[in-house]
Amino acid sequence: MSAKKFKIVVVGGGPVGLTAAHALYKAGIDFVVLESRHDVVVDRGAAMVLGPNNLRVMRQLGLYDRIMGIGAESLYAKGFLLNGRVFKDVPELRTLKRNHGVGLVTFHRAQLIQEFYDALPDEAKARYLTGKKVSGIESGDQGVKVTCTDGSTYEGSIVLGADGVHSITRRIMRQLALAEDPKRDWDPENPYKAEYRCMWSSFPRPPDSAPGQAFETPGQDLSLMFLTGRDRGWIMLYDRFPEPTSERHTYTEKDVEAFAARLADYPVNETLKVKDVFAQRQTSGMADLEEGIAEHWSWGRIVLAGDACHKFTPNAGLGLNNAIQDIVALFNGLHAAVLAAPDGQPDNETLARVFKTYREQRLEALKGDYGRSALVTRLQAWATRLYWFLNRFIFSSSFVANFMINYVASPGLRKGLVLDYVPATDLPAGRVTWEHELPKPLAVE
Repeated sequence: MSAKKFKIVVVGGGPVGLTAAHALYKAGIDFVVLESRHDVVVDRGAAMVLGPNNLRVMRQLGLYDRIMGIGAESLYAKGFLLNGRVFKDVPELRTLKRNHGVGLVTFHRAQLIQEFYDALPDEAKARYLTGKKVSGIESGDQGVKVTCTDGSTYEGSIVLGADGVHSITRRIMRQLALAEDPKRDWDPENPYKAEYRCMWSSFPRPPDSAPGQAFETPGQDLSLMFLTGRDRGWIMLYDRFPEPTSERHTYTEKDVEAFAARLADYPVNETLKVKDVFAQRQTSGMADLEEGIAEHWSWGRIVLAGDACHKFTPNAGLGLNNAIQDIVALFNGLHAAVLAAPDGQPDNETLARVFKTYREQRLEALKGDYGRSALVTRLQAWATRLYWFLNRFIFSSSFVANFMINYVASPGLRKGLVLDYVPATDLPAGRVTWEHELPKPLAVE
């Protein structure tokens, strides 16, 4: 298990694994991506949102122009009561764009993954392997060895688990850590709990709905979000469990249809209800919404990123954004360590230090976004009378909405990390300066 050249085995080929592939290719670091599904794109998910901080990273990776062709900036936020009356119509999303030069951009998940994959150079595409379900990982002093259920094996210097909320990498890492020391304190096998579940559906964007809408319909322990993109619309219906649970549930098409029927008369905008758009659905699904931040993100030569080590509810659109920031923080450290190592192979002590620094660097911003995601979910679901009051009468104020953007959201976004080894021309400037400048492209004489 000794790699001649520093190499990362990436487990998981979704948007996080693909971001890792692009960032590693730019770094000149060898890699292989192991995706368990047999297809690069499976159109089962809903919408994904990228914020201004990560759109700068997309610019560095050469993805910005491609993905902006399939995305829509979210600029219009409204809230509806069950009777269809508008109780909130705030300019917060437009304020965000003025602050940062670009706003939140909404994508269809399958289209975003397709663009990420298509943009990989052929040399990098050859390192993206499908039908590779991981069954075992060995981590030694000199490297790692990953075994798949088809009997194939892949050796490298480290393993990056970018394989989502039900991460096999996280599970194997836990087994290895406890096998080494059964008395050590470690996260439970299921480190997250779910207090809510979500049913989602995508459909052709309704003719009377402009791109860039981000609407909500709150209710007691039930809520709805309606988003519009360039060509599609999405609804996300939320339901609260009687008690938080770490038990994993699976849902059938009948469950999806029954959930949609419960909220059939919820308004999604001024003219349409859930039953109107659900009847036009192209994709749909349902899942529990796990929440939590794992205590342990690494062991030996194994490290985690994204949902594998922290999971948010999706209401605030911060899950993928934090996963991309993970990749940036981790790879900045790894790139520097590889360059500093005489043979290009950081030793175990150096890797442990990089992994520790990575988690510490991410934790403050991560906890802030985790709290904001949880807050938005509970505000929209009127989890208590206080949340009902805040949602209905405080955060529905344009003054308060702009205050939160200017003094909570934007100060956090401006600290967004960028790859310190990839030169790029920055996005158009907004009113708020960035804490981290993009490395400047070399001038051509």
